Amino acid sequence: MVEKIIAACDGASKGNPGPAAWAWVIGRADGAIERWEAGPLGRATNNVAELTALERLLEALDPGVPAEVRMDSQYAMKAVTTWLPGWRRKGWKTSSGSPVANKELVVRIDALLTGRDVDFVYVPAHQVDGDPLNDAADRAASHTARTQEPTGSAEGAPLPPPEAPTRASAPRARSSAPSGSSGGSGGGTSARRTRPSGGTLKARFAGRCRCGKAYDKGETIAKNPDGWGHPTCV
Repeated sequence: MVEKIIAACDGASKGNPGPAAWAWVIGRADGAIERWEAGPLGRATNNVAELTALERLLEALDPGVPAEVRMDSQYAMKAVTTWLPGWRRKGWKTSSGSPVANKELVVRIDALLTGRDVDFVYVPAHQVDGDPLNDAADRAASHTARTQEPTGSAEGAPLPPPEAPTRASAPRARSSAPSGSSGGSGGGTSARRTRPSGGTLKARFAGRCRCGKAYDKGETIAKNPDGWGHPTCV
């Protein structure tokens, strides 16, 4: 009996669009990481990075061996498990008749999946004690998006460590001018205060976190200096 391959893939875009990269990780039977790879994409969107990560992973896997692919992208997950058959039937058009976004990648992934036994598993991102393979793929993609340098276990490179949380800029000193004065060339502007982060709540609408990843309606989010996003990104 052929043992199933357990793998994860992830993409990152620092700006969406912005410097982007893809990454995949393949695990061993004991849960440790067997091999991994990450590559730069230049300037691209998060969705392009997510789909490219899946494409590169499928190219790296043996098509004759069953696989479980873990992803934290709702878009990529729904694209391959829900929307793709309908898009194919409609000639790569959406239900509204518009062209499918990122068509070239979607068509390529469809071809790579043909005749293969692949199970897709959604794993939430940025969770304490979350999926270790997804976490490793996330770290590799994020690091490579910043460096724009290809890397991986084939080059003997260690997996990048978790990134330190981005610190909010320190508020600027308030001007000594009285409130309401029209500051001239030497006047200052009163600084915006950084609102402290509070508790968490369920998102009323889908959105995008400061880390570049999306969150869905109903997902738990928290206030951060840049808006709303994943609690772990505060």
